[in-house]
Amino acid sequence: MVRMSELIAPSFYELHNDIRAGKHTHYWLKGGRGSTKSTFISCEIIKGMMENPGTNAAAIRKVGQYLKDSVYEQLTWAIDKLGVGHLWKTKLSPMELVYIPTGQKILFRGADKPTKLKSTKTRIGYIRYLWYEELDEFAGMEEIRSINQSILRGGEKFNVFYSYNPPRSQRNWVNEEALIERPDRIVHHSTYLDVPRKWLGEQFLIEAEHLKQVKPQSYEHEYMGVATGTGGEIFDNLEIRNIEDSEIAAFDRIRRGIDYGYSIDPFVYLVTHYDGKRKRLYIFDEIYKVGLSNRAAVRMINERTAFSSYIIADSEEPKSIAEMRSLGLRIKGAKKGPDSVEYGIKFLQSLEKIVIDPVRCPNAKREFCQYEYERDQNGEFKARYPDKDNHTIDAARYALEDDMSNRKARILSRKELGI
Repeated sequence: MVRMSELIAPSFYELHNDIRAGKHTHYWLKGGRGSTKSTFISCEIIKGMMENPGTNAAAIRKVGQYLKDSVYEQLTWAIDKLGVGHLWKTKLSPMELVYIPTGQKILFRGADKPTKLKSTKTRIGYIRYLWYEELDEFAGMEEIRSINQSILRGGEKFNVFYSYNPPRSQRNWVNEEALIERPDRIVHHSTYLDVPRKWLGEQFLIEAEHLKQVKPQSYEHEYMGVATGTGGEIFDNLEIRNIEDSEIAAFDRIRRGIDYGYSIDPFVYLVTHYDGKRKRLYIFDEIYKVGLSNRAAVRMINERTAFSSYIIADSEEPKSIAEMRSLGLRIKGAKKGPDSVEYGIKFLQSLEKIVIDPVRCPNAKREFCQYEYERDQNGEFKARYPDKDNHTIDAARYALEDDMSNRKARILSRKELGI
């Protein structure tokens, strides 16, 4: 067998030793184009299986149809380069690679067919090696955890590889998850600059240098694997952190809002504290649920909060407001008015900070962080605010409507006085 040092770039040597020593379970490999992270993973899986009888592997992509031209081809490449092609059998129907001496297998699955993932089992041994290719294509860590729980069973040691080019937005779930420290996880960043030039070829280097000169930001993202941002983020004033109980106990300007939903859209109840002097909004409690009746919603609100401030709700649902009022809530409809959506979002943008507790309010965190301008067919940002995945944002607008109205009145008064 060819030595690993001849096939993997020097930047992966330490990581290779870490795997052999069994120091971690989860290996997050991020990087730009040409970083050879997939080369490293494929060699580790083939060599690892051959050295550890009774172990198998599974390679997963979000969409199954892309398996053959990516992870399957990469793993067969590793088999050939390691000089062990005569020991492996390649199959396309079903798609799998079989280690002939022992019958160990590498299975290929698409996450777009959950039933196939649940039935991912091997006749011999257990699945030790798991590879998520193009991790950013998946919906989030909840989906990843569900897959891990289904597959990582029956063994003592596991090696899970996650390969991806970091998305542009730092607020993307992949980039944010990579910042969370875990004792069983290691995050590794590599670029083409860590790879021997002869492996890449002169044309690759010419293309990289050209992009660096003409579009440096695109170069940083595509080749250096840097989350440069999309430029379309609507809220650049977010602070995502835990809000302590002691802080909440001192909040004295509680603002509450409701955005109605039922069958498709969620019912959203948001509790905030508005610090008008420092222009800061703290979002520290939420209810976010599809299919929630008004009666059940009132019960949940009463169980979790004892605030006496009025709730301001979407006035498009007068029957729901009336029903909730009859059940004892202090609630009133939002006044809205012309351009109320645009004005409300601009008001939120104007705040010095919007502090969101990611544990207490995961959906508010997700929607505020991922709320971005959409692009037109020419790739240019549209001027209007998108009307999707903004339920907590709407609830925040309703909650602060009185504060926004007072501010708008002050602005108009100053204009009338010529100030």
